[in-house]
Amino acid sequence: MSQNAVIFDMDGLLIDSEPLWQQAGMDTLKLFGIQLTHEQYITSTGLRTPEWIDYWFHQFGIDPDHAPKAISTIEEAAMEKIRLQGEPMPGVGTILEFFRSKGYPIAIASSSPMRMIEMVIQKLGIGSYVQKVSSAGELAFGKPHPEVFIHCAAQLQVKPMQCLVFEDSFNGLIAAKAAKMKCVVVPAPEVFHQPKWSAADLKLGSLVNFNELLLQAIWK
Repeated sequence: MSQNAVIFDMDGLLIDSEPLWQQAGMDTLKLFGIQLTHEQYITSTGLRTPEWIDYWFHQFGIDPDHAPKAISTIEEAAMEKIRLQGEPMPGVGTILEFFRSKGYPIAIASSSPMRMIEMVIQKLGIGSYVQKVSSAGELAFGKPHPEVFIHCAAQLQVKPMQCLVFEDSFNGLIAAKAAKMKCVVVPAPEVFHQPKWSAADLKLGSLVNFNELLLQAIWK
């Protein structure tokens, strides 16, 4: 069997961008008279912006003709906020170096637009680690559909069952498991203890906590 590979989600896992996406999204929905709670918002994390807008517009009965403008407004606001305020999540450099030292091909598979992914890679200075990038924004389906992970595995020239995915969202976890990949979840603290994460192969409080013993246990 050829070398196993590792695929990382981006937002909320490599960069602390989820609060910034949330602010951009909720501010945009306010323009249409929609006031989301934080609890409502986190049920839709991991979706591409078009699906996110479609979901909340449907929930609140907003004319879908407004969707293209809303999508553009969210993505532009989020990109600027992340460019200025985004910070790396704890352990990013360490875990990337860990997998590079083991010869793992490394990729990113994100729901964000490709230009956002490229900006974050540059901002975090991790371009030398990342061999392939897949954006669900350029594919037919977004998470929780597995297409972005299957596409990423094909780019890496490995089988899906040889891939280990790191995710922070439930939609991402569903997508990874539907792709028949191993999955480590690093949920946000406020949802960490929810039972839904039991579908993952491993749950961590931080990327910092990953180590050789855990890697061996996953592949048993």
